[in-house]
Amino acid sequence: MTTVAAAQDGEGQQIIFDSLPYYDNELEQYPILKEKVERELAREGRPPQALHPKVPPEPTLFAGRPMLQAELERVSNHRLLPPLDTTRYQLPGPTKPDNEEQWQEALRNARAQLEHQRLRHTNLALVQQYGPNAWKVHNYLNEAAAKDIEKALEELKNLTVEVNRDRRNAQASSLTRRGWSQTRLGAQLTSLETRWTELISSILQIELANVALEVEIDRLNRREVELAAAV
Repeated sequence: MTTVAAAQDGEGQQIIFDSLPYYDNELEQYPILKEKVERELAREGRPPQALHPKVPPEPTLFAGRPMLQAELERVSNHRLLPPLDTTRYQLPGPTKPDNEEQWQEALRNARAQLEHQRLRHTNLALVQQYGPNAWKVHNYLNEAAAKDIEKALEELKNLTVEVNRDRRNAQASSLTRRGWSQTRLGAQLTSLETRWTELISSILQIELANVALEVEIDRLNRREVELAAAV
């Protein structure tokens, strides 16, 4: 809870302190208040779905890549990958032994399969020779990046703590120079709040008494009219 506090220094000038976060602890003292705040937040309506006019429109991803756009749409719609076409990995013979064109097609398919297997063998040999070192370098770079991110996070946390500490010290020093303290100022705020509650209660009581007096005066006036008519 943020409290705006005001005090006067020795020269009569008003000094405004934006908050007393180290004094306000109503939510910690009264858990029922925290529950009420959470219920109010849950009861609030959802923010409007329409974006602000100044928000730029959503960019179109992969505008010049129709294949990537189709893949992005498939992933967005949670559709499964189409099954792999395994016919190109097979070596079917010609259905008509006397058809030269089918023999040529089967030969081209066999050569493609042979080239594919040769490339697989070459890639496996390269991975076996250079893969472990490449994987180690990759892991080393990932670990270095993770350490840099953790270090930046720790520095940010320390900076946040230092800013809060400096803010608290600066506020306390400003109050001390003028003969105030956070506890004293907070106690004054509590006293003023209590006094305000008492005054509001007194005003309500006076208003109720006024209403009761008006009712009584109205009754006496009617009684007076009745007596005058009887005489």
